[in-house]
Amino acid sequence: MDARYTWRTLVREATLVLLALLFLVPLAGLLNVSLKPQDSRGGALAFAWPPTLGNYARAWNEASLGAALANSFVITVVSVALIIALAAAAAYPLARVTRGWSRATFSLLVGGLLVPGQLALLPLYATMRDLGLLGTLWAVVLVNVGQQIPFSVFLYTMFLRELPLDYEEAALLDGCGPVRSFVTVVFPLLRPVTGTVVILNAVGIWNEFFTPLLYLGGSDTTTAPVAIYGFVSQYVSQWPLIFAGLVISVIPILVLYFALQKHIIKGFAGGLKG
Repeated sequence: MDARYTWRTLVREATLVLLALLFLVPLAGLLNVSLKPQDSRGGALAFAWPPTLGNYARAWNEASLGAALANSFVITVVSVALIIALAAAAAYPLARVTRGWSRATFSLLVGGLLVPGQLALLPLYATMRDLGLLGTLWAVVLVNVGQQIPFSVFLYTMFLRELPLDYEEAALLDGCGPVRSFVTVVFPLLRPVTGTVVILNAVGIWNEFFTPLLYLGGSDTTTAPVAIYGFVSQYVSQWPLIFAGLVISVIPILVLYFALQKHIIKGFAGGLKG
């Protein structure tokens, strides 16, 4: 194999660097606006002097971002935990059983990816109202779990179909039942795809705006995106405060992303090649 550094390699590397810089432009604009004084003029990339950190303090206090971030954290953690538990448990028999009902159930779940969530808005809202869950975090959690289960089951099932049966057969020979075999042997082997499920669902749920707005509207409970939206009005939008709030709210999910990013490609490569 020829591993020499050629001009084609240089062109590819330069192209990747330019693309990386291009993707950094929105981030630079986000940070720049968040540091601008309230009375500054100019575009997102027009540097304003002197920069100020006061927007972060105002955004934190005026939007009550501490409580909003805590609510977003609870919703995200509980939703992702339930998605992992339910999707992994559902995918195991769907991947291992080859009977007709298994294939039909898997097709039905995958078909759920094609159904627009807006079709269920009124029935879901009425159901949450009848259950007395409107204005509570559980309403948002249950809706998020229901929306994300089909895609998560798809990822787990495709990964399990590529997973050898040797470990499970050895566990069964040692006296483990199907449930214990799944919990102690199979589920630890699902770590790559679990990392993918965690990061994809966590990012989507953390940034979700419409679901908390709908089910938490009219209550004192809110999430970070909805709290930041409070700086937007019909006539005046406080962009430095909005962007400062966005920077604060994006930090936790960025930390999670960088912690689990190596599992994303590994999970897709291992789970979607079949």
